Amino acid sequence: MIGEQLFDAAAIARRVGELGATISRDYAGKVPLVLGVLGGAAVFLADLLRAIEIPCEYDVIAVTKFSESEGIRFRKDASASLEGRHVILVEDTIDTGMTMQYIVKSLRARGPASLAVCALLDRPARRIADIEINYRGFEIPDRYVVGYGLDYRGRFRELQGLYAHETWP
Repeated sequence: MIGEQLFDAAAIARRVGELGATISRDYAGKVPLVLGVLGGAAVFLADLLRAIEIPCEYDVIAVTKFSESEGIRFRKDASASLEGRHVILVEDTIDTGMTMQYIVKSLRARGPASLAVCALLDRPARRIADIEINYRGFEIPDRYVVGYGLDYRGRFRELQGLYAHETWP
């Protein structure tokens, strides 16, 4: 079931550290709201928060996945107000971009001072919607990935590295 390792724990830690340092420089003098998308981004969000070296706040949201018939909806919305805040939206994987497009549009309507997207993984081969990714961990091929918080039917989230999975759900 588990295929080749795409990124080991050391490579992930190094890249998350680089993202944290870049965000810290870009938001120096500000207190950004780091907004994580549950559930796959939880591990990445926790590590990223520890890598950011400036004061920040965090919150989480949860959305249903995009489907042609049902669209997308918030299952858990942000607790904090976004108005006038510098928001960094943290996602595990940007695939087609449809879900992220919906989230970004919804959050922009709430009047943040700025809104940036940070994705651990970018899978551009499947992109349908035009999404600007301000902070990108890794670009990956058109393969399903597990580990580091990402799962296949609830399994493999505990793996420290990121692995290709043989089956696409």
